Amino acid sequence: MPINLSKGQKVDLTKGNPGLKDILVGLGWDVNAFDSGSDFDLDAAAFMLGADGQCPSDQEFVFYGNLTHTSGAVNHMGDNLTGAGDGDDEQIRIDLSKVPANIEKIAFTVTIYEAEARRQNFGQVSNAYIHLMDESNGTELIRYDLGEDFSIETAVVVGELYRNNGEWKFNAIGSGFQGGLAALCAHFGIQTA
Repeated sequence: MPINLSKGQKVDLTKGNPGLKDILVGLGWDVNAFDSGSDFDLDAAAFMLGADGQCPSDQEFVFYGNLTHTSGAVNHMGDNLTGAGDGDDEQIRIDLSKVPANIEKIAFTVTIYEAEARRQNFGQVSNAYIHLMDESNGTELIRYDLGEDFSIETAVVVGELYRNNGEWKFNAIGSGFQGGLAALCAHFGIQTA
């Protein structure tokens, strides 16, 4: 039975699951009936962060344009352009044994592609969630349902994996940003064109 988290809650991941190495992070959402005239294209990403909360380089930003980190620790499973269908809309695989020593946190985000041009925001998205599964046995470990706290935001930091005394923990963040992916990149120290 997974642990259902609420915003701001932290939970041990590896302490209660010794040997946990391969994690599948699934993110999903539904689009409300409201029609803005364009498809909703939500994008999941992972920012691999150092102790200063910043990405050491652009390579630590894993998204639809950079699917795999050079270490093999983080692999984005591909871009879902519509969010149609049940289950996870996008997935990111994490191999904890390969996460470089200088990476303290991995932040998981969701943004709306071309949100401003399409006049879209997270107020038009419902049932958004993140869940972490043990890929070795398919067990769901953690689930965090975001709720409907967002109205004008176009980007959300959903949660983060982080190191703590040699163990990995998960923090349910649920923090919204205006300005889409560019705002997140600036927040995490990535230069955008």
